[in-house]
Amino acid sequence: QVQLVESGGGLVQPGGSLRLSCAASRSIFSINPMGWYRQAPGKQRELVAVYTNVGSTSYADSVKGRFTISRNVAKNTLYLQMNSLKPEDTAVYYCNGFYRGVDYWGQGTQVTVSS
Repeated sequence: QVQLVESGGGLVQPGGSLRLSCAASRSIFSINPMGWYRQAPGKQRELVAVYTNVGSTSYADSVKGRFTISRNVAKNTLYLQMNSLKPEDTAVYYCNGFYRGVDYWGQGTQVTVSS
């Protein structure tokens, strides 16, 4: 079993930055892939970025060039650096990990981009 705990959300002005963290209860090297999703009010949950164990990453078109996914295996933590934030980035952001055939989710962290 895996527990994922997100942190780092908050209120930020347009153009600002935030870094989200996802702490895992076990080695993230064994959780593959791991990624970030988000869900805005009234919308479906969507993939934001994903990181695989071979080191490959992919991003939603809407965040390419602004968001960066990374990880620290020693700290069992996945990150999402978000720059040049826009109001349309407002959503609850969820950490996701696939481990032994099961999808695990964190509780989510709210990101609000507003002036």
